[in-house]
Amino acid sequence: MSYTTEVLSSDVVTYLDDISSPLNCSNENLAIILAAGHGKRIKSVTSKMLHKIWGVPTVERVSNAARKGLDSSNQILVVGIKAKDVAAALGRSDQRTFVLQEEQNGTGDAVRVALQSLTKGYLSSNVFIFPGDMGLLNSGAVQQFKSDFENNPCDMMILTGVFEGAASDNYYGRVLRVPAEDINGQSAGDNFSKVIEIKEQKDILALEPNETYRVNYKGRTYGFTKEKLVDLREFNTGVYAFKADKIIACINKLSTDNVQGELYLTDLIRIFNENDLTVKASEAVDNRTVLGFNVKSVLKEMESYARESVYEKLKDIITIVDEDDFFIADEVVEQIIELDKKSGPLDISVGKGAWIDKGVQLNKRIKIGNHAELSGRVILGEGVRIHENVDVSSYSNQTLKVGSNSEIFKGDIIKGNLEIGKNCRIESSVNMTGSDEFPTRIGNNVTIKGPSYIFGSTVEDDVWIEHSVLKCKHIKRVENADGTVQAIRYFLPKAEGLQAIVDLIK
Repeated sequence: MSYTTEVLSSDVVTYLDDISSPLNCSNENLAIILAAGHGKRIKSVTSKMLHKIWGVPTVERVSNAARKGLDSSNQILVVGIKAKDVAAALGRSDQRTFVLQEEQNGTGDAVRVALQSLTKGYLSSNVFIFPGDMGLLNSGAVQQFKSDFENNPCDMMILTGVFEGAASDNYYGRVLRVPAEDINGQSAGDNFSKVIEIKEQKDILALEPNETYRVNYKGRTYGFTKEKLVDLREFNTGVYAFKADKIIACINKLSTDNVQGELYLTDLIRIFNENDLTVKASEAVDNRTVLGFNVKSVLKEMESYARESVYEKLKDIITIVDEDDFFIADEVVEQIIELDKKSGPLDISVGKGAWIDKGVQLNKRIKIGNHAELSGRVILGEGVRIHENVDVSSYSNQTLKVGSNSEIFKGDIIKGNLEIGKNCRIESSVNMTGSDEFPTRIGNNVTIKGPSYIFGSTVEDDVWIEHSVLKCKHIKRVENADGTVQAIRYFLPKAEGLQAIVDLIK
């Protein structure tokens, strides 16, 4: 390692230490999340772990699923390439620790680095290992796997999936289980269905056409033809569960005696079997939850699955104009479901291409037009209408409110610390902004016609504003002699910088 690399590593380790929190492993399960790989095949300067599935970095989705599914906050994130970016995306959290895998030396090495960070003898419960790119993993799948591990006595368990495409397209490592009989026709007895090993695709294809692959398992020999191995559908997802004391005892027995010269976690299966420990497998209920990605096309496929899942949750509660073109953040989905339970029917409509990010609070009878975007802490009253191509947003420390039955017309931009009262009409070509120092407050029954720009101003009830630029102004409700409210029209500030403007002469 060069001096420069040492300095960089030292800087990263210091950062990771600063953002880490102590674990509590005396009784609770521990999740180790492998997030050190950059993913060359994804062809991006962004770490693979930070590519988003339904608006959330994939590593954050895995972290959230593990935390909720295991009912434990204990997590070790193993980071490597782009370590600070990945750690910063997740941020500080109770019982979450980051450790650095300085060299990419295999999944076994990553887990070894994680376990070395623990105080000796400190871990007394189970260890669960997850790949950080499994962006569709959810708490239900984790909870099911945890339950299977706890209810089927064993020392190691593998979460598996079932490949549904053509066998020739299956590039996953196959799970070899003990068949009913050994090569001599003797019953496998209690060993039936236990896991022998993971056989990689390239190793299977390297066998001769009529060759029988023989493997020893606890004193017995079992045979698999090449054809049978190719047709095996059960594959290794890269998710594992271990008894803590067993993995701690075996992790240093991993060897780099292989073609790649790396430490592989799958070799623990052989080591466990050789040490008379029991390895079992559990099939995932939903294969989609165990998908990982290496290339952009699979990432896109996973995004489609996420969209389908959200649509299925909401399709009979609200109207989504185009099931293939919308975004509603997970938090908003849960909010809609709860709102439906408490005060449905909702009569909410979401247009094609609409984007509703986390932090947005919807209400009954809201209509959101095509390609409208809402992000930040945005609170909408009942009956609000957001027309197409409107941009409504605030920073996380700000609040933007739109009162009941107000309407924001096509193409408007409404941003920042801002409040619009009830029954307002913000017609097209209006840009309104409020800052922390100068919030914008619009009263009830106000109409604003474009083109207009309003910043840091307050407008009293019932005012009509047309073609005006208002910056840090207070607009009073002035009643005329006939009882009407004085309209504001064509208000423009005094021009500045005229000396810098000249006519072009052709």
